[in-house]
Amino acid sequence: MKEALFYEKTGEDSVRCNLCARRCVIAEGKKGFCLVRKNIEGVLYSLVYGKCNSIAIDPIEKKPLFHFEPGTECLSIATVGCNFRCSYCQNWQISQEYGEIGGEDISPAQIVDIAIKNGLSGIAYTYTEPTIFYEYAIETMRIAKENGLYNVWVSNGYTTPEVIGSMKGLLDAVNVDWKGPPSFYRELCAVSDFEPVKAALKAYKENGIWIEITNLIIEGRNDREEDMREMASWIKKNLGEETPLHLTAFYPQYKLNSPPPTSPETLERARGIAMEEGLPYVYLGNVQSPFSSTFCPKCGEIVVDRSSYSANNVHRKCPKCGFEIALKYRQK
Repeated sequence: MKEALFYEKTGEDSVRCNLCARRCVIAEGKKGFCLVRKNIEGVLYSLVYGKCNSIAIDPIEKKPLFHFEPGTECLSIATVGCNFRCSYCQNWQISQEYGEIGGEDISPAQIVDIAIKNGLSGIAYTYTEPTIFYEYAIETMRIAKENGLYNVWVSNGYTTPEVIGSMKGLLDAVNVDWKGPPSFYRELCAVSDFEPVKAALKAYKENGIWIEITNLIIEGRNDREEDMREMASWIKKNLGEETPLHLTAFYPQYKLNSPPPTSPETLERARGIAMEEGLPYVYLGNVQSPFSSTFCPKCGEIVVDRSSYSANNVHRKCPKCGFEIALKYRQK
């Protein structure tokens, strides 16, 4: 265990956790909604610090981050726990129904050492929600930066703005799930308020962190044209037209056994809507599609050819018309 960061006392023994937008008030002896932060005699502790439950080497494209350091590989890590209860979660075994808190004891320094020894370019905090293992992540991020590695998060976007601000200069990029309209969050994720996701995205932008958005499309749940248009127009207005949008196919899993997998036609329709709203970098995922590659917004030439999470022939400028592609590289 490790004493938590970003909490405050609200009574003689109760505390408020300020890591995520739920801002749980936790009584003595109780845990927060994420079930991995516990109030012990008026002190909030992280129960997952140093408890690495999942570790793997991934291409950065698998996060998915298509415009940040394309073609590189990273070490992906996670602990158990989550602050959402998505009924279709693909990692439910470690996010929700993991039983006792477990994991291999691996220190932040050891995580970085593993990445370096494997010749990797960075570390991804992913699989479960990294906000809930913030103390573990932030220490790892500091050591990673000292050793020339990048840091990326894959997040549900429910991190508070003050926590995002604390990662300025440490977190390089984030992929945030935009799950759907407010009703989708309430019915399928146990989240009553969608606005904190927008606040977090603005905070990432303000702190100079590269942003990409993923929208998992479930037919009949979050595929209405008006919702697609609202999402795409908000992204363009608040994050910039250079922001990549990943539209991915749903497959029945965990508690959500229907509808059937998202059709390619639905994905392509959504892509067309997002592009009509002014987003030039819109990708289709979880399906075989030519739209996993990057096309020049000006002339339509392929500038990054992708297949199986592999980026090939990466061009920072279109070889045909010279248009500069919105790719993000760290200054070294």
